[in-house]
Amino acid sequence: MSFKIAFIGAGSIGFTRTLMRDLLSVPEFKDVEVSFTDINPTNLDMVTQLCQRDIEANGLAIRIAATTDRREALRGANYAICVVRIGGLEAFQTDIDLPLSYGVDQCVGDTLCSGGIMYGQRGIAAMLAFCKDIREVAAPDCLLLNYANPMAMLTWAANTAGGVRCVGLCHGVQGGHRQIAKVLGLEKKEVDIIAAGLNHQTWFIQVDHRGEDQTGKLLEAFERHPEYSTTEKVRIDMLRRFGYYSTESNGHLSEYVPWYRKRAGEISKWIDLGCWINGETGGYLRVCTEGRNWFETDFPNWLKEPALVYAQGNRSEEHGSYIIEGLETGRVYRGHFNVVNNGCITNLPDDAIVEVPGYVDRNGISTPKVGDLPLGCAAVCNATVSVQRLAVRAAITGDDQLLRQAMMMDPLTGAMLDPPEIWQMVDEMLVAQAAWLPQYGTAIAAAKARLATGKKIPTREYAGAARLHTKSVDEMLRDRTAARANAGAADKAKARPAAAAS
Repeated sequence: MSFKIAFIGAGSIGFTRTLMRDLLSVPEFKDVEVSFTDINPTNLDMVTQLCQRDIEANGLAIRIAATTDRREALRGANYAICVVRIGGLEAFQTDIDLPLSYGVDQCVGDTLCSGGIMYGQRGIAAMLAFCKDIREVAAPDCLLLNYANPMAMLTWAANTAGGVRCVGLCHGVQGGHRQIAKVLGLEKKEVDIIAAGLNHQTWFIQVDHRGEDQTGKLLEAFERHPEYSTTEKVRIDMLRRFGYYSTESNGHLSEYVPWYRKRAGEISKWIDLGCWINGETGGYLRVCTEGRNWFETDFPNWLKEPALVYAQGNRSEEHGSYIIEGLETGRVYRGHFNVVNNGCITNLPDDAIVEVPGYVDRNGISTPKVGDLPLGCAAVCNATVSVQRLAVRAAITGDDQLLRQAMMMDPLTGAMLDPPEIWQMVDEMLVAQAAWLPQYGTAIAAAKARLATGKKIPTREYAGAARLHTKSVDEMLRDRTAARANAGAADKAKARPAAAAS
């Protein structure tokens, strides 16, 4: 069985190496063609060396074709896997720190809120370029599997303006599924779930054990759990008030709604600092920065470590390899995927990208009709869809008025800032990120002119309510195992330390 898979943004060590192991653990895939592309030749070379070493250690003859020429990498590809971070950590720093100077305190800033909206502007500009290349040089009907955030916005743009069949993939449902099983005292395989909503805002609307729905038992189970009662206070409060558990982590969820991060003095009562994902200010930026710095410094030692073993039992929970396996071999796979709604969730807009159950086999990817979400859950999601639609349209057209409206409608940004503050913050973010925003040339020039007048609403240098120190390489040397685990992980929140005092 031979076909071609192209990785866009292959310099991402966590996702690329993990997904390669997953894919090449499928026995029928020993003769597939693989290409890597990235704009950073150094990262591309390091990840290629590691993956090629893994391939050879597992006795496969595959040779990775690595190139900075994206069109060459995509030429003839049947599948494209997108694992990019547009703007890298430099732009990510701006996503966190610039809104923070206005008082908008984000934990992650990659899906919604001020940072997520700007990340979408950069990502969509790049995604449309990827899609153009896919349409022109990839195999007919090439499937784009998108792992990049903001998941819903990028997948929305690819399927509409990009003209490419795109499915968004995330591990949030799997993580929440594990937690639910744990608080119920069950193995994950004993608990059957149905989750539906939006990426990072998906709800477990059915939790079944031996034919009995467990949803009504979850609040008490989470409240009494020794770890989650401390680390998941936002999710538990949302469960208490909306009746359903959310897929997304405490820190992520806290920045998507207007209630938990708007008073600096009260943020600490909702979060925990034992792990970044529990709500730390700029937590994901910190661990990504540490991971990059460690990988670049310690890379020679990675090549001395044992190769990854390609085996069915070693595959991760990432959906990508299972989707390709189902399409190519006919083996049925069930997961939760991000797709165009088209009536699947009947009280969310048809054009929205929803995260819903899906089935894969040789006939394709099928999504059953979910019906209505519970009314309160749908209300939360509909607020997010409005922001996403504005942000996607802004990114496609370069209309900064729509971008500003997206910021106004964003729940946390709108709770923190008044319209003049939002207008000025957008000006500053457009100027700071101009290198990655080709669609905003006219708007950026106008923003520069306004900022040059010196008539600026005062802002402040602010570390945030719960900012932790970013470790140096010397500090990380004290625990090499933890540093390497962070640098190499696709899901940087799967292994969580014990809760800490908030």
